[in-house]
Amino acid sequence: MTSAFHIAVLDDELDIRLLLANYLQSHGFRVTQLHDGASLLKLMDSDPADLVLLDLGLPGEDGFSIARRMRENWRCGLVIVTGRGDPVDKVVGLEVGADDYVTKPFDLRELVARVKAVLRRLAPDGASAAPAAAPSSAAASPSERLRFAGWQLDLAARSLTDPLGQNVSLTGGEFDLLCAFARHPGRVLSRDFLLEQTRGREAAPFDRTIDVQVGRLRKKIETDPDDPQIIKSVRGAGYILVPPITQG
Repeated sequence: MTSAFHIAVLDDELDIRLLLANYLQSHGFRVTQLHDGASLLKLMDSDPADLVLLDLGLPGEDGFSIARRMRENWRCGLVIVTGRGDPVDKVVGLEVGADDYVTKPFDLRELVARVKAVLRRLAPDGASAAPAAAPSSAAASPSERLRFAGWQLDLAARSLTDPLGQNVSLTGGEFDLLCAFARHPGRVLSRDFLLEQTRGREAAPFDRTIDVQVGRLRKKIETDPDDPQIIKSVRGAGYILVPPITQG
């Protein structure tokens, strides 16, 4: 699955860039090395990456700001790779749209496994696709379209349409989380189950990844995110998608 994918490595430390680039290339990825945010934005306009490995401590514009701009303008995988291990930084990273957050020092094999997991979620069939484009929902069969509370989730196009027919932009992680809920409506889903479904791993102690993503998802689909009616919390157990699901 790797040969068609383009990875951008953005880090101001040359040694880290070279280490990551060499290892990723040995696994079949095409890699572009970058040292600041301006070079990344220029690359995305000319030769878009399928996934970006983003350091936070950069000269000029910081990594969080770059992540926000990425999410506003391009649909691609985004993994923060940083020396900042503070839980607050991780929460902020996920809130601005990162698909994963890896702290330095890291195991190269684990990092590549996480990269592959994000890419699989973005292109489940293993095919490379331009990050800014999405397949047309017109070709999707009714069984690939799930409806709830006026919303339509198109599994083939990986898109979400609101009750007014407007497309709502979701990150890869948000889309996978909503899919997990839509495939198990009316069931209480634990954080461990949701993390396994969306990240392919178990929760670590004090892991708030799912809570952060549920919060972000609620801001996009709930009339009042502070009083959610679509995705409700179940104290001590997890979350539940309340509206019934229909196909077509």
